[in-house]
Amino acid sequence: MNEKYNVYLVSDSTGETLDRIFLSLKSQFEHFDYEKKEFAFVRTEQQIDKIIKECNEIENSLILYTIVESKLAKYISKKSQKFNVPCFGILGNLILSFSKLLNQKAIHKPSAQHVLDEDYYKRIEAIQFTMSHDDGKKVDDINNADVILLGVSRTSKTPTSIYLANRGYKTINIPLVLDQKIPEGLTKNKSACIIGLVADPERLADIRRNRVALMKDHKLKDYTDLDFIIKEVEESKILFKKNNWPSIDVTRRSVEETAASILKIIEIKKNK
Repeated sequence: MNEKYNVYLVSDSTGETLDRIFLSLKSQFEHFDYEKKEFAFVRTEQQIDKIIKECNEIENSLILYTIVESKLAKYISKKSQKFNVPCFGILGNLILSFSKLLNQKAIHKPSAQHVLDEDYYKRIEAIQFTMSHDDGKKVDDINNADVILLGVSRTSKTPTSIYLANRGYKTINIPLVLDQKIPEGLTKNKSACIIGLVADPERLADIRRNRVALMKDHKLKDYTDLDFIIKEVEESKILFKKNNWPSIDVTRRSVEETAASILKIIEIKKNK
């Protein structure tokens, strides 16, 4: 039986970067049983003392940290070493290496990435735009979109749109329904990057059945019928091919992987 670890994620900012790094790290180990505790905005020695004390009292504790202020980073390293608590700095060596490469001193300022600059406001605007255009709610201003996602129900249109919005792309997602026309002007749109999302019909049927079960609405027979879904997916593929819109099969892709493929398509379109 594998041991259970107590993982302490310590950050002097929001902890978002550290959480993503830990997500990537743990995915590389099939048998890793752990309990995670997160500490954000840790900026004093007293806060660190409290965390180290707790780690020292609990078996199999380890610390991962992103602290950019040099003095505090050294403090957590020395303090954890004193109490024999495994401790790993995530950004320290990378910042030092970059400092040498660029031949300039790092500012070591916590939350430096969260500045209220032009990019920040661009992301906020993109998120607001995307939320108000979710699931085909609003299509009268499709020419203002950076990305337009098309696909039948449950092809991850909404979460992918939100992910892209967080990257600063105004995204509209439009559901494709059999025997219903797509919005006027879509086929003539040259400004947005239009992308179709498809998935394996059997996988879609499973997802839809689970959704209907949660909704406790058993009247949606066609919605979960495999033959109906096969026809939906085939019709969507025909539409994408007819209009020369690139498509992505999301069956075995995470939202992040789908978004990465979309960003690549956007890049290719820009360079044409």
